[in-house]
Amino acid sequence: MSKTKHETVMLERRKRRIRKKVSGTAERPRLRVTRSLKHIYAQLIDDENGVTLCSASSAALKTPGGNVEGATAVGKALGEKALAQNITLAAFDRGGNLYHGRVKALAEAAREAGLQF
Repeated sequence: MSKTKHETVMLERRKRRIRKKVSGTAERPRLRVTRSLKHIYAQLIDDENGVTLCSASSAALKTPGGNVEGATAVGKALGEKALAQNITLAAFDRGGNLYHGRVKALAEAAREAGLQF
């Protein structure tokens, strides 16, 4: 098995392991973070109804998302959208990625904007 295929398989295993434990409700939606090399995406998802409540991404904000500054902007934008919809609690789903770098910056910016998780 090639190194990249092995990394992809391990990422999928981590995602499944996290999703067994983390689920979103209307009162406490799941904050899902997805990152690629160029962009970072975040969504607040109500898993009971299968609905995305709000979302933000570096692609939509027209900011480079491949760095910490872009992730901070996305976290701040998502936090402001969530507060506009009276959402203050969330369950954090890091999507199999380490809580480090861009993922951590997004989470801290969302906390500063008013989300609690």
